[in-house]
Amino acid sequence: MDPTHQGPEEYGRDGHAPRSRPSRDPLSPDFGQHAPALARTVRLVAGEHLLTVNPVDGSEIELSPPTERPEPPAKRTPDERAEADHAARPPAPAGPARPEQPLLGRQEEREQLVRLLARGRSVRLTGPSGSGRTSLLDLVAEDCEDLAPDGVIRLTGHRRTTADLLHDLFHTVYDAPLRRPDDDELRALVREIGAVVVVDDLEFGGAELDELLDATPECAFLLGATPDTPPPTADSAVAEVALSGLDRAGGVEVIERAVGRVLTEEEANWAGDLWFESEGLPLRFVQAGALLRQRDRLSADAVVVDEFGIFEDARPFTAAPADAPAGEAEEIPLPSLGEAAAPAPLLAARLSASARAALRFAVALGGEVPHQAHLPALVGDTHADAALGELAACGLVSPVGARYRLAAGVRAQLEAAGYADDATDRARTAARHYAWWAGHPSVTPARVCAEADAVLAALAVTVPETERAAEGERATAVELARTAAPAFAAGLHWGAWEQALHEGAEAARLAGESADRAYFHHELGVLALCTGQLDRARSELEASIGLRGSLADKRGTTAGRRALALVADRSGDVPGLVVAAPGEEAPDARREDPSSPPRGITAVLPSAPPTGPTVVTGRPVAAPRAHRGRGGLRGLARRNLVAAGAGALLVAVLGTVVTLGATSGNDPNRPSDTVGVNPTAGTGLGGDDLGGDDPGGDTGAGDTGYATSAPTDPGPDGTMGTSDDPTPTGPAEPSPGASSSQGSGSGDPSPSPTGSPSASHSTRPSTTPSGTTSESPSDTPSPSASETGSDPTGLPSESAPSSAADSFSSAPVGSASPSGALSSDPDPLI
Repeated sequence: MDPTHQGPEEYGRDGHAPRSRPSRDPLSPDFGQHAPALARTVRLVAGEHLLTVNPVDGSEIELSPPTERPEPPAKRTPDERAEADHAARPPAPAGPARPEQPLLGRQEEREQLVRLLARGRSVRLTGPSGSGRTSLLDLVAEDCEDLAPDGVIRLTGHRRTTADLLHDLFHTVYDAPLRRPDDDELRALVREIGAVVVVDDLEFGGAELDELLDATPECAFLLGATPDTPPPTADSAVAEVALSGLDRAGGVEVIERAVGRVLTEEEANWAGDLWFESEGLPLRFVQAGALLRQRDRLSADAVVVDEFGIFEDARPFTAAPADAPAGEAEEIPLPSLGEAAAPAPLLAARLSASARAALRFAVALGGEVPHQAHLPALVGDTHADAALGELAACGLVSPVGARYRLAAGVRAQLEAAGYADDATDRARTAARHYAWWAGHPSVTPARVCAEADAVLAALAVTVPETERAAEGERATAVELARTAAPAFAAGLHWGAWEQALHEGAEAARLAGESADRAYFHHELGVLALCTGQLDRARSELEASIGLRGSLADKRGTTAGRRALALVADRSGDVPGLVVAAPGEEAPDARREDPSSPPRGITAVLPSAPPTGPTVVTGRPVAAPRAHRGRGGLRGLARRNLVAAGAGALLVAVLGTVVTLGATSGNDPNRPSDTVGVNPTAGTGLGGDDLGGDDPGGDTGAGDTGYATSAPTDPGPDGTMGTSDDPTPTGPAEPSPGASSSQGSGSGDPSPSPTGSPSASHSTRPSTTPSGTTSESPSDTPSPSASETGSDPTGLPSESAPSSAADSFSSAPVGSASPSGALSSDPDPLI
């Protein structure tokens, strides 16, 4: 048998290999490295949004594309409704089936409820815990199956709000998986439901109950509540039916049915005392029957107990009397009245060890009993699932929706008996178990939602005890919240989702885990966005982005910014636009910043030259008128329209100016082409004239002539007044009519040749007496301003003028310019 070369002897005498054995799971765990499991993401439609539940980086939300918006949902068939109704009931406990006990003393209330529902009336059945209210509701629901087109719908009001009940009603009647309609769509769909809706354990009333009834006008509600629940309003038209306790005969009958025999006289008297103390509550008689049934088992022959060991672990130690004969059955006395009034510790002491351990977990979880499928893992006993049957037979638990809770008063009795001593450790054990179970890929979100009450109870206990975990580990409460919250979101149990996120954020804060804290804030922001709470969504998302930015989490920051942009789009916010609250005034513009006038801009138009003296006066600046801030898209659109109109007007004006300028150059006799660049008249610094030539007897009639001292050819560069302009070749001839001007002293003319320049560089001539004729010809000409190459402003190019008087010509005020244009006003540049 060579292990390398295996021959036929390895497989049998005939040389054929035997059948391969089926593989089985290894008994020892494989400690090798495995590939990380893929994150379980779920996409669902929430109103007009498409939500992708991502348990790693945070959920992503976007507007649902038109191609992915679902069609209007269709109603379920009767078979599908029957399946949903069966799922809404609590599961049957493991173990032998118990015979159903008839409801005693409730026939009158049963018939009254059916009559009111048949008329379309809504009824509220009020009774204390343990009065048989849930059993009566089940019987009435069976009697009303054919009253409405959509049948009977069973819901639970335990820890449910009005919105939760409307969504539960919608998903029970309509076939709409992975869809959560918005408020308007939800109300439009539930308005079409016609059914008898049974809601047990209702926790609200008043206006919230009116909202529920108004949203479903075609439904008749059968509501079960305790007396301390807020009553409905007077306008709700909800009928009230109150449950009272059983009479003495009814209590005794309940005990006899539980024991399975007729009570003895002593036991009947004991039952009468119990009836007086319990006020006839059926739950007390069920528990009393369980006490007598345990007493009968304990009173069995000691020989049978010793031989087979039946109930040996649950048998309490009792000292046998000294004079008791050998072999005689041990007599167990009846419980005292105090033990019968608070029977939970005595009943628990006679149960199995697994049942007592299950009670300790229920006490640690605030009364929530874990599902029987979780009891073997929690207790450590493979047969611990049968413990739920023991608890239900003794009346220690009662059904609430699809789950079980400790019956009324049981938790307080067990805590007094010491069942809460290790509550913190057991709650932590339950939290670790649920954290592993909720994150397992084989567990569906619907199963996690069914166990929501126990999961949330474990979170509520472990969060206050959270401490900083060791390096590389995560706190138990944080781990449970991270695994359960995405399952609640995907299972459309958003009330539990919100509570898990709040608990997880607090646990992450206590544990100092910033990444997990950022995740929980992001999820809270997405949830608020889905429910229309935009302000809360903005604050949560901003907190998440800040935390993730400090951690350099790019993917998480990107997801948060996308969600925040969607919040801004939904709220109508525009980046950079300050929106003033209603009733507030917009802040004034700062002095150092240029501020535009309200509601418009100033158009820049070409100004015409002034036709008279320019008068500079002070103008009082009016205070800016306070105006209301206009925010939102309407204000932005109005501003855009005003700006566009002003821009169009500016373009039209500029186009007109350009057109006029282009077309006005076709006239060769334009006055602007013949006017010199220098002013022709001015006044001196002392108010006198500038020494212009006095006209000699000219009356102003006739042609004024034209100046010959200035060049008429622009030269090679085509610009007048530059250094390359040609100079005059000869003296200019005087015009036939001299410049017409009245002298300052007298009317005698003073002829002076216009073509002869002054012999001095100064343009201010000497003062001549009035009334005399002054002839001042000069044989030595000196260059004038027009001959020395001046710039277009009339200033010499070699040096700047020393005063304003140096820039004017020597013509007196009111004289005619050489070009022939009469100048009667001061120069506009003054």
